[in-house]
This record gives sequence, C-alpha cells and structure tokens, in this order.
Amino acid sequence: MRLKKVLIIAEAGVNHNGDLETAIKLIDVAAEAGADIVKFQTFKAETLVTSEAPMAEYQKNNIGMNGGSQFNMLKKLELKPEYHHALIEHCRKKNIKFLSTGFDVASLDFLKTLGMGIWKIPSGEITNLPYLERLAATGDPIILSTGMADLVEVRDAVKVLTSKGTPLSKITVLHCNTDYPTKMSDVNLNVMATLGADLGVAVGYSDHTMGIEVPIAAVALGATVIEKHFTLDRNMEGPDHKASLEPHELKAMVTSIRNIEEALGVSQKIPTQSEFKNRAVARKSLVAKVNIKRGEVFSEENLTVLRPGTGISPMRWYEFLGKTAARDYSINELIDE
Repeated sequence: MRLKKVLIIAEAGVNHNGDLETAIKLIDVAAEAGADIVKFQTFKAETLVTSEAPMAEYQKNNIGMNGGSQFNMLKKLELKPEYHHALIEHCRKKNIKFLSTGFDVASLDFLKTLGMGIWKIPSGEITNLPYLERLAATGDPIILSTGMADLVEVRDAVKVLTSKGTPLSKITVLHCNTDYPTKMSDVNLNVMATLGADLGVAVGYSDHTMGIEVPIAAVALGATVIEKHFTLDRNMEGPDHKASLEPHELKAMVTSIRNIEEALGVSQKIPTQSEFKNRAVARKSLVAKVNIKRGEVFSEENLTVLRPGTGISPMRWYEFLGKTAARDYSINELIDE
C-alpha cells in the first residue's frame, strides 16, 4: 500500500549557467510543473577538481569542445553563495522546497547554515568517506544516488551513513545510470527492487534518459523519489541542457507521475464504489430459457444465464438443476428463490 506521494525533485543543477535570473526562472518552471523540490548544485571549482582534470565525453559533446578542463567549465557554473539566499526566498514565494547538493565538505558546511534539513548525495561522492561521514552526523534524511557504483559500494556507503548517525529509516537510495543521456538498454530499472531488498531502505530513481517514460515506469515499480534534470531550453549552452527536460515536458512528467501513483491505489483486491453500480448491468442471473410450468424440474434445457445480474447468481447453477419450479415462469424471466 502506498502511504504517501512520490517526492519529485526537479534538478536544475547547473542549468542556470551561473546566472541568478536564469536560476529564478528555473524555480518558476519547477513550481509551475508541480514538483516538490527544485534542486541546484553548490561547489567551488577549486575544491571540486584539479586544474587539469579532463571533462567527460558527454560534457565535451554538449558544450562543443574537443578538449579543455573540468575546472574551466565548472568555474562558469558556480552558484554564488549570495545567490542561495535569493533563491531560497523565491522558493518560499513559489511554495516549492529549495535544495542544493554540495560537492565538497566546505559546501556542505555552508548549506547547513542555510537549514537544508534534507541532503542529496550525488553519485560521484558515494566513495567519498569524509563527505559521507559529515552528512551522516547531521542525522537528517539523506537521498543517495548510486550511478557508477556496484552493490558492494552502495552497501559500504549506507553502512558509513548508518554507523555515523543516520538511521536506515531516513535513507532513500536512488538507482541511477551516470551517462548523459542514458540509453534505454542501460537503464536496468529492476535494480531498484534489488537495492530495496538488499539494503532494507526506501528506493527511488534518478533519471538521465531522454523523455519521461522511464521515471513514470519507476513509480509504477515502487520508486518513492524521482529526480530529473530540466532546463529552460535544451539549446542553451552548457553540459547538462541537452539531457534535460524542457518546461512542458517536466509538467507532463509530474502530471503522469501523480496519475500513476493515484492509479496504483491499495493492494487489496476489492470493488471500488464506482463499480458497484455496474454489477447488475454486467453480471448475469439464472433465467428461464423457455416457458416453465409450476412443478417442472429445472434442467439445462429450460434454464439459461442472461443479464441483468439482479437475480440468482449463475454460481448456484448446479444448486438449481433438479429443483422443482414453485411457480410458472415466462421465457427470459429471472428465476427466484
């Protein structure tokens, strides 16, 4: 039985391109779409990568560069500390929760001063022991992405979190594939069930496929959290825009997820109230196949089964065969007790 709605995280990430006005517009889009959380990324390039760390292939492809360093790219994508306050205030006005992922310990400490209350660990930090320990000590709810990790690494990360102060009940593990965009053949959505059974945690899905069908399917398979990148325009310059949803797509995803979670309902097989009125119309009753005289014996020759279902249930067919008619029946008349 599903007790609470799916938490939908609209991942703005670095799609603001370092511009406050663009970041505010992203909040507006996420709120209009009906997402629960709009999430950004907090980092300093100097404390995230070395000056010579190369870009990923998808980053080179998406920003049209054959070479270059992560550092130069990320420096342009930093969310300035002073921007955070403006974005948090705008989120309050739009009735959507602000969240940002810190990519280093210093950023975590800064975000803690802003009263996050919930934390999102990106896939790249799943093997960062000092980082995991710092977050675990907060005792706050934690959402852990698992892209690029095997099951042993996920177990190790969860063990660090629980041993350093975070109860298992406050941990949600997201299945994720860290390729942008992720090919359908690499999604492996059934891993969600494996993670839940092995770790004893709530599970969800962080999606990098093109389109919205996979996160919707994840909800049908039991995801309690969905995270999805979005942008104002996929043609904008930057590493993540091309693998992000545009505003109308984000809204369609949220609407579809809400429909699916409502359709999942409860686990008991019982008729709904809306069905009861159709029982008499769709079900059948024992009916006189021909005119039957009082005293005649009911048989397969003079009984049949027809709609409506307001008479004797056909499940009692053999109970009535061989009985004697207590009165006359006309053809197509419902048999009674």
